Amino acid sequence: MPPRRQAPSRSARASTDPRDDAAVALADRLHSAAIHLLRRLRTEDDASGLTAPRLSALSVIIFRGPLTLGELAAAEQVKPPTISRLVQELEREGLVRRVGDSGDRRIQRVIATAAGSRLLREGRRRRVAALAASLRALGPADRRSLENAVAILQRVVREPERPEGAGRVG
Repeated sequence: MPPRRQAPSRSARASTDPRDDAAVALADRLHSAAIHLLRRLRTEDDASGLTAPRLSALSVIIFRGPLTLGELAAAEQVKPPTISRLVQELEREGLVRRVGDSGDRRIQRVIATAAGSRLLREGRRRRVAALAASLRALGPADRRSLENAVAILQRVVREPERPEGAGRVG
């Protein structure tokens, strides 16, 4: 008896619904545009003097609040030794510090310093300014279209993934 094959995942299966083909094509274009946009804006991060992994970890620490090293490693999808090294580097630069947990003295959390928060805000300001300069070159109709697209994207990233077939008509 031949070995039983697993069914392909939903994303790997061929679709017979033309709406799915259009959605895949749109998703592919959006994915490519997002990567190119981030690469272009990432050049603004060079002024911070930090590597991309350190900037990413600092951002997570600032926006998710005090985190343990384990929580930070999970958020950054790296192993604990890697996050320990990153945090030590950020500490040496005065951008983060460790504080004891108020409920359990065995636990230490990493928080951003004022200097770390300032560095991240300045980096965001540079990226936004670079993007705004490009957007100013667009005509009013294109800017309105982009405003509508951003509103839709914000909805898409906030909505949980729907199970297969949910939300479809027919």
